[in-house]
Amino acid sequence: MADLTSEFVGIRSPNPFWLASAPPTDKEYNVRRAFEAGWGGVVWKTLGEAGPPIVNVNGPRYGAVWGADRQLLGLNNIELITDRPLNVNLGEIKVVKRDYPDRAVVVSLMVPCNEAAWKAILPLIEDTGADGIELNFGCPHGMSERGMGSAVGQVPDYIEMVTRWCKANTRMPVIVKLTPNITDIRYPARAAKAGGADAVSLINTVSSITSVDLDTFSPEPSIDGKGSHGGYCGPAVKPIALNMVASIARDPETAGLPISGIGGVTAWRDAAEFLSLGAGNVQVCTAAMTYGFKVVQELISGLSIWMDGKGHGSVSGIVGRAVPNVTEWQHLNLNYVTKARIDQDSCIRCGRCFAACEDTSHQAISMSRDRVFEVIDAECVACNLCVNVCPVDGCITMERLPAGAVDERTGRKVVADHGDWTTHPNNPMANNAVGSNPSP
Repeated sequence: MADLTSEFVGIRSPNPFWLASAPPTDKEYNVRRAFEAGWGGVVWKTLGEAGPPIVNVNGPRYGAVWGADRQLLGLNNIELITDRPLNVNLGEIKVVKRDYPDRAVVVSLMVPCNEAAWKAILPLIEDTGADGIELNFGCPHGMSERGMGSAVGQVPDYIEMVTRWCKANTRMPVIVKLTPNITDIRYPARAAKAGGADAVSLINTVSSITSVDLDTFSPEPSIDGKGSHGGYCGPAVKPIALNMVASIARDPETAGLPISGIGGVTAWRDAAEFLSLGAGNVQVCTAAMTYGFKVVQELISGLSIWMDGKGHGSVSGIVGRAVPNVTEWQHLNLNYVTKARIDQDSCIRCGRCFAACEDTSHQAISMSRDRVFEVIDAECVACNLCVNVCPVDGCITMERLPAGAVDERTGRKVVADHGDWTTHPNNPMANNAVGSNPSP
């Protein structure tokens, strides 16, 4: 059996699945239910400094984007950090960690950007016995307007400064949670490492407005006729998260910096993809809010079965396996050529491939009078659009052709040989050509 035990910055948990800092980790009741369901760890919903309580809205807090059959693709939330008293949260964290010593309990923090505020709260977290802290530099709404959250995460100098304060004033591992609302994720990750961070976690939510009520012209979720931008999460943000995790894992300046992957993890495959791109574990929120805490059992069993089938003995053996295969465009092999192939036995004659290719692509699919669709190799550039729009899984596939292959019907060569791409004149990196794109 595959070993799902995870160790992340010295924090051990029985599996790599943690609940992210969010409503599911807001109180002892939720966290106990989560641990009983099988979650390996939690990041407690973000705590703020003692003082006037945070006041959240009492109207709708979530907007949504749905796919077919109301499949939830993304949530937009305008909820702030915890509105429960600090001392109540601290007491509950202490009890939970005492009762579940084998589970990871990390506490998310967000206080004003001055050293005194951080020095004041850190000893309180240590006294709970928590395993570590996560600095919330990602929240894009509400708190950012107060100079916290993504307002800090968008300024690398601030990230480095606050991280240094925390590392100087606590023995606990410090995880820095990064915002995706930035041009290049490598810069804040470098700043976190420069400040001494033990790890980074990403992504936090994407600043967004998901919809507008066209009767009231108010953005959703609407509070008394007004709306605000919120944080977008769920399956729809996974591609953004994967790219940013890979960018940090590939960056020589952040090489070796542990990463906790967040963003759209819904099934075991999502988790495996994050791990393969350099994440040491994954954090989950929207899937738990959609399906309940027991979804972790499917995540655990699915990952375990896949690992057993592939011969992967441990989670650590998967981490980073895909990173060497992520490269810049100019290093892609132009002599690797594929062509679309339509399985006539599977084809339902809907014509979507033809319409998409004829109207928006390369006119590489022919349609006969009796609606038989065939690929014209000489015109096909292997864009893969037909595969993606076909409603029948596996009906259209891409077949690799050797260099110099000829279309049997037309006699035209369909695959050119571009020679050595590393020295090709169209390669901007060849011979230090003008237009090369060195790493920043």
